Amino acid sequence: MRLASTLFAASLGLVLSGCLSLGGAEPPALLMTLTSSETVSAGQDAHGDPKEGIAVDGIRAPQRLDVLRVPVQVDASSVAYLKDAQWVEKPAVLFERILAETLRAKTGRLVIEGPDAEFTAKTRLTGQLNEMGYDAASGSVVVRYDAVMVMPDGTYRTRRFEERVSGIEAEAEMIAPVLNEATNAIAAQVADWVGVPEAS
Repeated sequence: MRLASTLFAASLGLVLSGCLSLGGAEPPALLMTLTSSETVSAGQDAHGDPKEGIAVDGIRAPQRLDVLRVPVQVDASSVAYLKDAQWVEKPAVLFERILAETLRAKTGRLVIEGPDAEFTAKTRLTGQLNEMGYDAASGSVVVRYDAVMVMPDGTYRTRRFEERVSGIEAEAEMIAPVLNEATNAIAAQVADWVGVPEAS
């Protein structure tokens, strides 16, 4: 009976390993994500006219960032990707989520997300995430966001936000938390820039 149980456990392990195989490739040693340092308390209401809210959507990224790999700028003309690490979702999606949560927490505004957000709210925050990776030449983590805010009257406001943290080793375990901190720092700056809506 003991031998039969051992053989069953071994065969089950082989079956599961086959089910969990990703096309024969080894999974990355580190899966990276972003978590907001500013959060809304559970049970806290957000209400108001959706048209007075702010839509956060449509943030784009260049092709080298529009992947699950973490870019490493080797020199002015060469890009590689960080070994043994990848994002759980594409960086622009994670960044957009951090922005929305930070805006909710810091401004108290009604923040609307989703594909129809831009048709609901009169104010829209979008733009392009231009950098979220590692610069090998300077040993720095870099996050750069070009924000575009479309105002209710149809005018545009733009601003570039950047966080650069130097002295970071080129290891995924060192880079991941610094990327999270830099992203949250930018989200807080954007929230201050967006501000609280004036009372009507």
